[in-house]
Amino acid sequence: MTPTKNALILRGQTLAFRGDPFLVAPDDAVAYESDGAIFIDDGLIQASGPADAVLAANPGVEIRHTPNHLIMAGFVDCHAHYPQYEIIASYGEQLLEWLNRYTFPAELKFADPDYARRYADAYLDACLANGITTASVYPTVHPQSVDAFFEAADTRGMRMASGKVMMDRNAPPDLCDTPQAGYDEAKALLTKWHDRGRSTYVITPRFAVTSTADQLAAAGALWAEHPTALMQTHVSENHAEIELVASLFPDCPDYVGVYEKFGLIGPGSNFGHAIHLTDREFDLLSDTGSGVSHCPTSNLFLGSGLMNIARMRTPGSSTTVGLATDIGGGTSISMFATMRAAYEVQRLQGYSLDPAKAYYLATVGSAKTLRLDNHIGNIAPGMEADLIVIDPRSTPQISDRMDHVTSIWEALFVQMIMADDRAIAATYIAGKRQHPASV
Repeated sequence: MTPTKNALILRGQTLAFRGDPFLVAPDDAVAYESDGAIFIDDGLIQASGPADAVLAANPGVEIRHTPNHLIMAGFVDCHAHYPQYEIIASYGEQLLEWLNRYTFPAELKFADPDYARRYADAYLDACLANGITTASVYPTVHPQSVDAFFEAADTRGMRMASGKVMMDRNAPPDLCDTPQAGYDEAKALLTKWHDRGRSTYVITPRFAVTSTADQLAAAGALWAEHPTALMQTHVSENHAEIELVASLFPDCPDYVGVYEKFGLIGPGSNFGHAIHLTDREFDLLSDTGSGVSHCPTSNLFLGSGLMNIARMRTPGSSTTVGLATDIGGGTSISMFATMRAAYEVQRLQGYSLDPAKAYYLATVGSAKTLRLDNHIGNIAPGMEADLIVIDPRSTPQISDRMDHVTSIWEALFVQMIMADDRAIAATYIAGKRQHPASV
């Protein structure tokens, strides 16, 4: 194939996953090149490997060489709330109180499409600055909040997943729809946005507390009609929440069982938090191939609890697990901060989340949870060229620490503990540099 005029080779240290580090040793899971290259054309990765081989096979193509930087797939955030971007670091409440005091008042403002677009722009620009190239995002109950988000993502060429929040109880009246209205509006938005460009529609009943049985049934029916769409919701985040769900659905065996009853479980489902699961719930998520988003900074900030990754990803489990910022219960849009918190949460449970596993969760794991791992989350021919370039010496303190590392694993660990947005030297979306903006 003759390269187009927009063809590009990124040269530097490269990191890709060739296996699952929860199942094989880190060195067997990762392909690391100290001098690697990635050939990009038509928005896709065409080839990658040792720099000498890639350059020899593609003469005359523009080369951007950053020998002291690491190039890898962009981060994938599999659970976030863009309307909550304005309420990050809101003080002193646990989940249900936090929703009523901070979240719902903020979301009421998104009835205004201009307001929604302002925060969609702000959130997506922050994603690019932090190397997040894809996210699964909750808007609000307002259809215009979905349009604003997908329009802003489309402007930037980003692959994003989202869908109208469905809520018909236990929320302010102006944030409630009805089972029929929720179904009709979600279906219209799904028809408009799903698989349009790089957009993926996600059927989004907020959680069992704010949806009646009729609404959950409607959401399940919509997903059955459109199985290539995704489904996202929350589960087992907080003890008071679990008790409330049990009182609202006394005929169900447990919280996950509520979603099971209404057909909201299986591949393509994405359950945020999943902290306080029973044995039956762990087994059910695995048996159905369901997905879970680990939201460590949010779980710590709201005092919700500690999610058990070791059990969720035990050999033999079919549950997919991704990493999530959960903005704005989460305290940082940085995936480095999120990986650090995930490491700390697991250490408190006696489990060591090594950097191979952490970076896998933040890329491939999240992509698998969103059923997008054939498109994003890794470096391989045919994958979309959503890539980040990491400066491993982004601050003087980190540079001093890097003087003493002896392996790629130690270097990656230093980044996940110490780095922030300053480490993201560049973010590429479909092969085009979007941060800093291309010139």
